Amino acid sequence: MFECNDSSSSSDEELFAVFVERQKQKKEHFLEETIFKYTDLQFLENFRVSREVAEFIAKRFEESEYFFKQSGEFGKLSGYFYTVVFLWFAGHEAASYRDVADRFRIAISTLRKIVQRMTYFLSNLAPEIITWPTSDERRRIRSQFSLNGFPGVVGVIDGSHVRIDKPSEDPDCYLNRNGFYSLQFQIVCDHRGKIRDVIIGFPGSVHDSRVFRASPLSENLIAKCGGNYILGDSDYPCLKNLLTPYKDLGNLTRAQQRYNAKLSETRSIIEHCFGILKQKFTQLNHLKLRGDHDLANFIRACCVLHNLALEDNFPTLENIELQQSRESIRQEHSYDIQVEELEDDRDGAEMRNHIANLLFSG
Repeated sequence: MFECNDSSSSSDEELFAVFVERQKQKKEHFLEETIFKYTDLQFLENFRVSREVAEFIAKRFEESEYFFKQSGEFGKLSGYFYTVVFLWFAGHEAASYRDVADRFRIAISTLRKIVQRMTYFLSNLAPEIITWPTSDERRRIRSQFSLNGFPGVVGVIDGSHVRIDKPSEDPDCYLNRNGFYSLQFQIVCDHRGKIRDVIIGFPGSVHDSRVFRASPLSENLIAKCGGNYILGDSDYPCLKNLLTPYKDLGNLTRAQQRYNAKLSETRSIIEHCFGILKQKFTQLNHLKLRGDHDLANFIRACCVLHNLALEDNFPTLENIELQQSRESIRQEHSYDIQVEELEDDRDGAEMRNHIANLLFSG
């Protein structure tokens, strides 16, 4: 029979305690020796938001139900550590789970927990961070859009696709007309590119107009816009509060041509918004999470981060090259319009004619 050696057991415990302390110090040293020494611009380039925004997120996270002060074998992880790990993951599509875990000296299982908790925490901030403009805000937005020569605009609407791995269930439903599996999200943004409304989760095969028809925005558009309207492209129906281009069959009047040109110019902010979003948070170029719920919440989390970054006074990454993203967005919307029969509203057609004549006479 073996006998327990108390001195040996005590020695093993001491060695393990030393190992745990060293692992904890490695994480602390990585923050102190690397991240804390970044200049503000270096921090922005690596984590896609300013240091101030990251600190705000960390503070809110530590106050939330999603934060667990782990006291496992590698010691506690701070809310700030959670935040920078998630931001790095979201902004570096090319980095694998192993790459990110190695960089921050954590186990892959720990990284997955961090990504999941931060995803749901940020997604649940959406009702606070992604809000429809108040009446005062609508006046300011309308005024800014009118500088471009288009009156009455309080937002611009469009949809985009996020490439995903082939789903295990009903994959054909997620196969879009460009030949890849995707999940859709529809946003409305204002003149600054701030996201004012978002709906996420429709499979890639669903047409933009059907996504809109099924969205809460469609049901409440009149109440939200009042006497104003949002602008959409030809994938959407023309309604009193959603103006779209005239279909160009080669017989447009000069007034209609001018209207289409002005609408396209005014709508360019939404391409810029999608471009910035996907260039900052490059996981959105091919999101490898599993399950619609996790996918949708991650996309929403990135939209929240986008808005938080806009509210910061620190310069954004708007000088990055956007042409590739804009081209990608155009390809995403290269659907044959006959796939979904659009029904224009009579009031919408009358409003469009009124605006076209107003723009032409002006």
